[in-house]
Amino acid sequence: MSYLGVSRSVTGRRWVGLDPATERMAEAIAQTGQPLALARHLARRGVAPGDAAGFLAPKLRDLLPDPLSLRDMEAAARRLVAAVARGERIAIFADYDVDGGSSAALLVWWLRALGRSATVYVPDRIEEGYGPNAPAIARLAETHDLIVCVDCGTLSHGALAAAEGTDVVVLDHHLGAETLPPALAVVNPNRQDEDGALAHLCAAAVTFLALVQANRLLREEGRAGPDLMAMLDLVALATVADVAPLVGVNRALVRQGLTVLARRSRPGLRALADVARLDGPPTAYHLGYLLGPRINAGGRIGAADLGARLLSTDDTAEAEALAQRLDILNAERRAIEARVTEAARAQAEARLEAGGALAWAAGEGWHPGIVGIVASRLKDALGRPAVVIGLREDGLGQGSGRSVGGVDLGASVQRLSAEGVLVKGGGHRMAAGLTVEAARLEEAMARLDALLARQGAGDDGPRDLTLDGTLMPGAATLELVTALETAGPFGQGASAPRFAFPDLRVAHARTVGDGHLKLTLTDGGRTRLDAIAFRAGPSGLTDAIDRAAGAPLHVAGRLECNRWQGRESVQLNVTDIALVSETT
Repeated sequence: MSYLGVSRSVTGRRWVGLDPATERMAEAIAQTGQPLALARHLARRGVAPGDAAGFLAPKLRDLLPDPLSLRDMEAAARRLVAAVARGERIAIFADYDVDGGSSAALLVWWLRALGRSATVYVPDRIEEGYGPNAPAIARLAETHDLIVCVDCGTLSHGALAAAEGTDVVVLDHHLGAETLPPALAVVNPNRQDEDGALAHLCAAAVTFLALVQANRLLREEGRAGPDLMAMLDLVALATVADVAPLVGVNRALVRQGLTVLARRSRPGLRALADVARLDGPPTAYHLGYLLGPRINAGGRIGAADLGARLLSTDDTAEAEALAQRLDILNAERRAIEARVTEAARAQAEARLEAGGALAWAAGEGWHPGIVGIVASRLKDALGRPAVVIGLREDGLGQGSGRSVGGVDLGASVQRLSAEGVLVKGGGHRMAAGLTVEAARLEEAMARLDALLARQGAGDDGPRDLTLDGTLMPGAATLELVTALETAGPFGQGASAPRFAFPDLRVAHARTVGDGHLKLTLTDGGRTRLDAIAFRAGPSGLTDAIDRAAGAPLHVAGRLECNRWQGRESVQLNVTDIALVSETT
């Protein structure tokens, strides 16, 4: 049954409330002293009344898994400690995204604290592609005693064989194959022989666990290891930017990492926060939408190693220069992205008119550095897994995909690679990369569509928007916002509390920024609520508000604290609206 009679909203969603059993659970949680609005959200997240206090104040020491629960961890940690003790030459081969850069930076800061250094190598996205390649590994092996591959390497059998006697340790999280590459240790919760209990970890979290075990070994030798808690800002950044689910230990890592980030002690992140004009305490939103995209901009359209260099540097002047450069590159990336997104959406929508589980598009010369972002835009707009491919002059297409909840895109892409339909491909549940021959593009996408359809992608019917309850504008106080934030951080796998505000009217509306809509909502009395609808044009919200012409609306969204020039106020971040006249 739809909530408030909204069976199909402006964005095409059915609004769904809590079922009776969850409502009863919420009432029991409220009896422990929590506000009812927060209690409803906790109940929807499956938190039992007796666990509410612990959930709202998670302790990392209670949630951090034993590093040795991962295969090859002991060998990897002992090799790192031995390299430090012997003063060996260490190379770090990192992926060019935030997770790779953060993982590399973790190792660099850990080694620096022990008086050691490392060579960081990040492959060029266009010239070398994702992951280790044989020429680069061979060159590193000539001058280094140990190569550590972070956020890559699990599928790089041929490339790692080029190390020729130099030890290789892999710290990764991408889906593994039945056989492992030739390496001393492959630490990866997504290996075929792992139980999957830690499959939600990003590579930086895996690297962090390796350093936890390395510190244990140092203590056994009577040496104090570096302060790992002070490095959790890097783990939090990677976890959010890599769209890892914010559940279990991930939630605790990000929560503690945000506290570390607020201290502004890391030169690179401090400089980046300043150029991004981060105002107020950092949140998961800032990691995912302000800091992460700027770090990624280097690997997407600039020098591949800029992000890793920014996160690793202890020099303030260098950090400020790198942050400025990344900010400029990010602006260029956004301009390119806007052009490709428009063309890709037109393609995808035309294909979906005939049905299908997959939204996909391909174009000549589309920059490989932005296809992943465009795929994310398509996924959000069309409610389906999306793949966007840039076609190259050599007859190959290089693409990236993003998935929706409950659909494992990485496994399907890896299967196509194993079948020979793709030149190569891999990833994890929510994201994947692939290379395909242009001549086999239609065949590959049809096959991928079929595999995703088997998992339920593209099912007909409106998508559901689950709401935690109904509020009136007068209940939207800073005290309530503060209470709701204790259930955070929010992100992938941990959606923020969302409430419906019924029978509101738009007292004022104006366009701000890049197509966003700033609103003042009223309940017909003197109570008003400020609101903002991001990307209101493409989502159809602007047209719907114009069509309403002052008639009542049901508005759904999340409450947040808006900080501006030292002042704090409540703001509703609009997710969806429904015209009351169009409800059932």
